[in-house]
Amino acid sequence: MDLMLSGKSVFVAAASKGLGKAVALQYAKEGARVTIASRSLEQLAQAREEIRAETGVEPALIKMDVTNAEDIRNAIRTAAASSDGLDVLVTNAGGPPGGFFSDMKDEDWAGGFELSLMSAIRMIREALPFMKAAGGGRIVNLASTSIKQPIDGLILSNVFRAGVNALAKSLASELAGDGILINTIAPGRIGTDRITELDRKRAADQQRSFEDVQAEAIGQIPLGRMGTPEEFARHAVFYGSFANTYVTGQSLLVDGGMIKGL
Repeated sequence: MDLMLSGKSVFVAAASKGLGKAVALQYAKEGARVTIASRSLEQLAQAREEIRAETGVEPALIKMDVTNAEDIRNAIRTAAASSDGLDVLVTNAGGPPGGFFSDMKDEDWAGGFELSLMSAIRMIREALPFMKAAGGGRIVNLASTSIKQPIDGLILSNVFRAGVNALAKSLASELAGDGILINTIAPGRIGTDRITELDRKRAADQQRSFEDVQAEAIGQIPLGRMGTPEEFARHAVFYGSFANTYVTGQSLLVDGGMIKGL
């Protein structure tokens, strides 16, 4: 299937590693002009080399802290200026700290809000003028299965990523007339450093082995394994492509069947 991404300008946030890097790589494979952003230029440079080696496409790099409004403004505008506009935006951010309600202070809530929700709001706000000028665009928000089923010990993610999903649902109506489609892609247990970090923390908190905690979690997945970043990226890129012409305001769980709710 032709995803109609050749030559399109794509901006992927938090793309130096993990799911963001996998999504950027998949866009490069489709011939898009990709800009990747992250706080670490060193990690971005490594990601660029990996993407270039696999695809022949060399993404542009922009240093950006997703909790900094000025960084976001400069990054989006720089990417659009260097690529003759912006066709696709992938909002993404590292997960907020784990913990329960009793663990969280006001500053934790404020930090989670800035990281997980306000970052998406700001990126979308900056990208929209360029998409409207082009007559359309695609926005993909990377979130978590916590948008459908809260995850114990991740209360900040549960609250603010649900907000990202609600934002997309609301914007689907507002942006449809401009030819802009927006969807949320929610990973389940995908094999990334973030999942390893959370499993190690859970193992320590419960005084269990990391292997037991991970095996228990995998046992809850009908497909019997964690997903790969590449599997997740293929779905994200389709929804954020111009082959997708009629799906907007939706959330897709890429979770191997883990979430059972209807």
